[in-house]
Amino acid sequence: MNERLLDDTGRMQRFVDRFMSAVPHLQALGIGYVQSGSNWAELRMPYASQLVAYPETGVIASGAIFSLMDSAAGFSVFVTMGRFEPHATLDLRCDYLRPARPGEAVVGRAECYKMTKRVAFVRGIAHDGDPEHPIAHVAGTFMLTGAK
Repeated sequence: MNERLLDDTGRMQRFVDRFMSAVPHLQALGIGYVQSGSNWAELRMPYASQLVAYPETGVIASGAIFSLMDSAAGFSVFVTMGRFEPHATLDLRCDYLRPARPGEAVVGRAECYKMTKRVAFVRGIAHDGDPEHPIAHVAGTFMLTGAK
């Protein structure tokens, strides 16, 4: 059962559509799919007033950025496996490096750089237009919960 179902463009698009419509907090935060590769994924969260932590600053709340990065990291696990297999976040550390610029969308890019039989290891960044000037860095692990 090691078939990489997500290598087919049509299947990948159906998976993306299903994933994005089935996860309510992605819809609530406005998070959408950007692109992915064999072991990485990018998601985007548009700037929205309901995501602002303090109205006087206009800066997006850190919790919304964390959710974006958790979703991008989890999605990178799916594309690395090449198929849907349930998994759960074991640990996700998010180091905030600077505030997001008010009015700018935030992009989360994560890569799954190692997989064992039961654990996937991920890392990634969030940025608001320049990946060389990140908002946050994440590192984490996901436990594969499906049958092998």
